[in-house]
Amino acid sequence: MLMPIPFVIYYQESDLLSFLISSIICLALGGSIIRITPKVKEEVRAKEGFAIVSVVWVLFSAFGALPFVFSGAIPSYTDAFFETMSGFTTTGASILTNVEALPHGILFWRSLTHWFGGMGIIVLTVAILPLLQVGGMQLLKAEVPGPVVDKLSPRIGVTAKILWGVYILFTFLEVILLMFGGMNLFDALCHSFGTMATGGFSTKNASIANYSNLYLEIVIILFMIIAGTNFSLLHKLILGNFREFFSNKEFLFFILIILAATMVIAIDSHNNYDNIFLSLRYSSFQVVSIITTTGFVTSDYEKWSAASQLILFALMFVGGSAGSTAGGVKVIRLLIIVKFIYNEMVRLVHPHAIVLVKVGSYCLDKQVIINITGFFILYVLITVFSTIFISFFGLDIVTSLGAVAATLNNIGPGLGMVGPMDNYSSLPDIVKWYLSLLMMLGRLEIYTFLVLLTPVYWRK
Repeated sequence: MLMPIPFVIYYQESDLLSFLISSIICLALGGSIIRITPKVKEEVRAKEGFAIVSVVWVLFSAFGALPFVFSGAIPSYTDAFFETMSGFTTTGASILTNVEALPHGILFWRSLTHWFGGMGIIVLTVAILPLLQVGGMQLLKAEVPGPVVDKLSPRIGVTAKILWGVYILFTFLEVILLMFGGMNLFDALCHSFGTMATGGFSTKNASIANYSNLYLEIVIILFMIIAGTNFSLLHKLILGNFREFFSNKEFLFFILIILAATMVIAIDSHNNYDNIFLSLRYSSFQVVSIITTTGFVTSDYEKWSAASQLILFALMFVGGSAGSTAGGVKVIRLLIIVKFIYNEMVRLVHPHAIVLVKVGSYCLDKQVIINITGFFILYVLITVFSTIFISFFGLDIVTSLGAVAATLNNIGPGLGMVGPMDNYSSLPDIVKWYLSLLMMLGRLEIYTFLVLLTPVYWRK
């Protein structure tokens, strides 16, 4: 919370006190908790890992909302909590109607919540604090998105530092490239935080459309794809392992989906623009922005045809790669489900054939397929239930479905009243609290939080 203060001083704005008071509250409460908490030498098990991660995400959002409230930028605590949860979960859904009117310190804090949430508060904690020298893997499993955790080192602290090293490197590169395109340092930092975290908070009301700059759009597209790629795979690329990077089945499937969706939407929406090149420019940006769950906007896609909007809606659920900062179901799960369905068709034709689901050279265990299928079914059920639930509060079906898809998949802009040129300010408070829950469910991939609600979790 002290990090925005240099910008507060530089721009000579009045929100300095809000950050100091918020920091003192956190320091006092945190210090008190450390003093009264007995030191336990027991191993942190997976059971505790689920609870720690879920509670930490709620607490960070609860206290992260304080600067918004104390500064007066967002007087309502409900709205401040929604905005902060949206930041830490890298959703990018906002209740703010005039972002450009906010002080620079508040804007920086808003984007900073993205950046910390992107790689994960728990990974950050494991990387820089020696308090969790044992049991760190349980926390990482509960926090890192995707069906598997790729340990880059036998020690979890080293793994977390490698992940953060890759994260910081690409963030720094994007800041430099954006400044070459004409952005000032402040805007370049905020937009780089939003890109690498696949969050989408912008310092401009019109998002990236405000700049109308092809160079900036290309840079952001490139880094959105990077942020939507498995970070352990990016680490291998940095080490020079090009063959493994470009032969990775999930990455290739990810790029194939982007290219196919871009071409179809560009052709379908070419009547909205003067030529096919403009159509390609705007469709490629929105496709990458949606599939990586970033949520930056260069065009009002609600003016596109129904077919193009439905493709974007489907991409909301696809998401990025496992082990990336993107939300959604994840490309690897979709790839495995497609392969599983194809194998079942083969088995119908050849009942006695032994058909295995393979990703690259790996044969997947049957339990992994069962887990992924269960996850996908649960994802669909939560989407349906949530859409029906919030529609009881006066929202039309397009807005209800768009809001649920945008928050559960950590995207931000949805459809209808929460479309790319609108925001969430007009929604009832109870809907904002429920959507905040969906953001956390999506960020922690559902099971991490829902397991706390089961009776078996609380039995000894």
